[in-house]
This record gives sequence, C-alpha cells and structure tokens, in this order.
Amino acid sequence: MVTIKVAIVLFVIVAGLFYIHAANYSPFIPPSGTIPSGGATVTKSLLQDLGVAPGSFGISGIFTGAALVFFAFIGFDIVATAAEETKKPQRDLPIGIIASLAICTVLYVAVSLVVTGMVKFNHISIAAPLAAAFRSVGHPGFANIISAGALAGLTTVMMILMLGQSRIFFAMSRDHLLPAAFAKVNRRTGAPVRTTLVTGAVVAAVAFFVPLADLADLVNIGTLFAFVLVAIAVLILRRTRPDLKRAFHTPGMPVTPVLSVFASVYLMLNLPALTWLRFVIWMAIGLVVYASYGARHSRVGQRRAAS
Repeated sequence: MVTIKVAIVLFVIVAGLFYIHAANYSPFIPPSGTIPSGGATVTKSLLQDLGVAPGSFGISGIFTGAALVFFAFIGFDIVATAAEETKKPQRDLPIGIIASLAICTVLYVAVSLVVTGMVKFNHISIAAPLAAAFRSVGHPGFANIISAGALAGLTTVMMILMLGQSRIFFAMSRDHLLPAAFAKVNRRTGAPVRTTLVTGAVVAAVAFFVPLADLADLVNIGTLFAFVLVAIAVLILRRTRPDLKRAFHTPGMPVTPVLSVFASVYLMLNLPALTWLRFVIWMAIGLVVYASYGARHSRVGQRRAAS
C-alpha cells in the first residue's frame, strides 16, 4: 500500500506538471481577508480569537495551515516508538526519522505546487482537491486513480499510528503506569497483542462518535504538546542527570530543544480555541488516571516509596 500511494503521488506530480498555469500562483501568498474556496470552513485560531493574528490568509494563515495539517507529519515520530524492535537503533532510527521527514516534505511541497498551479487556490475543491483538479483539465480517469491512492494512503496512516500507540501503551504498562496485564507479548510473534486489540477497539469507538476534523485537531495539539515535553525533558535531564548513559545525543544543545519548544507552542496557538478546550479536558482526564493509579503503581513510584 505504501508503494501504491507513493507511486500515485509521483504520478500526480509528473502528470500535473503539464497543466500548470503560472498565473495561478499570483498572489503566491494570498492577503488576509481573501475569500476562500466555496464550501471551505474558516476555522479561527486561538491567536485570531485573541486579536493577535489578522485572518486565515497572509503570513499568519501559513502557520494556521501548518498547525491544522500537522497530522500529516506525525508518522515520522512513530519510528521512535518502534526503537525496541530495531536491530541497530543508534544508526537506523535517525536515518528512518530524518529520511522519512525529508521525503514526505519534498513530496507534500511538490504536490501543493502542482495542484495550486493547476487550479487557482480559491477554486480548489475542498472535498477532493487532487481528483477534482484532474477532472477540471479533462482527465476523470486520473481522478479515479488518485482516489484509490488516497484510500491506500489513509489506511496505511491509520495502521502506523495504531502501531505506535499500541507500543506506547505497552511501554507504559511495562512501567506499571497502566495495568501490568497489558505488558505481555505473544510467545510466537513477540507482538503486544493485548495492547493492539485494546487500541483498535478504542480507536474504532472514538472514530464512530467524533468527527474526523475534530480528531485531527486533537491529535495535532496532543502531539505538539508531547514534543514540548520531550524538549523540556532533554534540558532538565542534561542538568539533573548528566551521569545517565545516553544512546542518542541531541545536537546543538541547548538551542535545539529551546527552538523546538517555541516552534511547537506557536503552532499550538494557531489551533482553534475549541481544540484547546478539548485538549485541557483530555489532559485533565489523563492527570486523574496518573494521580489515582500511575503515580502509586509505577516502578519509579514504588522505588521511591520503598526508599
């Protein structure tokens, strides 16, 4: 499925090059207040609600767009959750993360340039931009191929995100932050079957009741906040535990983690206020679970209690 979707992305880029009109790139950055495509839902960011950012377009609109589509880049951090299943993590993980991030960025930018060159930005179909772009130039057959590729792409994204979540669930259970019954692997395959089944059931239930757009925003803000915590943890541990043996070393200390914190927080501020409210509620639920169960049952908590 990955091969299929990458092949179709390359097909879109190559085939779309023949239908680009340079006039469609003007203005390259639409000014604030520009009327969007028909059917588009204008989602105000928290910064816009506070009166800091002017609107959905312009320079601030670029960062709002980056925050809203951040979920498209989440896959690369799943590589890190599979560290224990990697033969040579010190070598393979950096290559996997950086290479996948670089390849995806190049492909995303290329597709964006092609589709906005084929169709003016304020005439792009919101429901199916790529397929509709090729229909508009008289190639409905291409549109059907692209739709099939989109289906394969969404499927692989869901599978890889669920794989990552099940491994995080497994690691937390092994540390007794969650019930230890889930920290078991299948004897034959070595896979954490219990966490995989629970993750699948929870994801199916949430997907049934919560709209996809709301889920995407919640995933964005949750992942960005996780990046903030990781960056802060790197700074703290370098000072409080310099004796720890580290398999990986963050380059450019302390500039890299500080920039990571500021960039992630700024993108979070470009998400809607309602997403922030849901994030606070979800975080509160997590803190209740941690305070009522994880803090007392965790390995660290038990060692502190024993000492």
